Amino acid sequence: MSKAGELQRAELQQWVQRSLEQHVEIVCDQPLQLSPLTGDAGLRCYFRVNTTPSLLAVMAPPDAGASESGTLFATLATALREQGIPTPQIVALDAERNFLLVEDFGGDDFLDVLQAGREQGDGSADMLYGEALMVLLRLQQVPRSAVSVPDYDSGLLMQELSLFDQWFVADLLGHTATAEAQALLDDLFGFLVQQALSQPQVLVHRDFHSRNLLYREGEAPGVIDFQDAVWGPITYDLVSLLKDCYIQWSPEQVKRWLMTYGNMAIELEVMTAINPEQWQQWFDMAGLQRHLKVLGIFARLYLRDGKPRYLADLPRVWGYVLSVARQYPETQAFYRWAQTHLQPLVEQQAWYQQQIETASEALL
Repeated sequence: MSKAGELQRAELQQWVQRSLEQHVEIVCDQPLQLSPLTGDAGLRCYFRVNTTPSLLAVMAPPDAGASESGTLFATLATALREQGIPTPQIVALDAERNFLLVEDFGGDDFLDVLQAGREQGDGSADMLYGEALMVLLRLQQVPRSAVSVPDYDSGLLMQELSLFDQWFVADLLGHTATAEAQALLDDLFGFLVQQALSQPQVLVHRDFHSRNLLYREGEAPGVIDFQDAVWGPITYDLVSLLKDCYIQWSPEQVKRWLMTYGNMAIELEVMTAINPEQWQQWFDMAGLQRHLKVLGIFARLYLRDGKPRYLADLPRVWGYVLSVARQYPETQAFYRWAQTHLQPLVEQQAWYQQQIETASEALL
């Protein structure tokens, strides 16, 4: 941590101490301690506070931008809780210094629990995804008037897609697209945007996956990292969850969950009746847009921000992209270009080679 970060942390601790004095229901029998937690992909720093009940102290640079704003987080968290979404309760906020003190949902995210269940073969995935899908249904029933979020419009969708050719193709793989290839990408991006905008529009968490859902025994999963929420396509959060960048399930299992959710959404009038083929295509195209964006984001996290941990997930995300792109006439030109020009470069990457070695070891 930089000297500026150390000073900010010292200020945070003093602020937490003063804030706790305003909450007699929160007990701290020992000297106050802030234990750092592993950070996410953003600029926030998290600390577990040794209180009863346990709390999290959060800090981010005051000039970090809107997506790191404590005020935005607190406003959305409160609005979503009022709509029945299990977001952390806000205990205290210092808007000027970007400090937050919030409810602690614990350290067991869905990814850890799902991976443990898979290793033990306990068949818990259906139950866990059932709980997550019920929370998502509740999220998608939130009325537009209850939250103040931007539209997931063509400009934002295109901005996200541009991360793919900038950070993944050019900067990570070192490939320079020809004018013809760029035109192909432009056509693909335009099609994906059109597909997103043609769907029913609902509240979109925008990162609804296993690391942002916290397991709470006997309770609905806690929802975090929702500050980038938008009003957008109904399948976006669904594909974020079911075709997770951090854990993968068989296509057959994903389809069962997808169709079950679609039927529930129709019954609850989240959307009108739709044929299964269109529902599947919306899901696949939202996934293609998301996973192209994620390839760019993970590459940027490594190249710009010095966070190599996300490289290990690139093969899974790349696999999602190729699997969908080869299935639809509108995306097959991109698939052929990617296979011809990008796949050989992908196979040269250390992160891809590591995946092959790991898979080979698992077969021994």
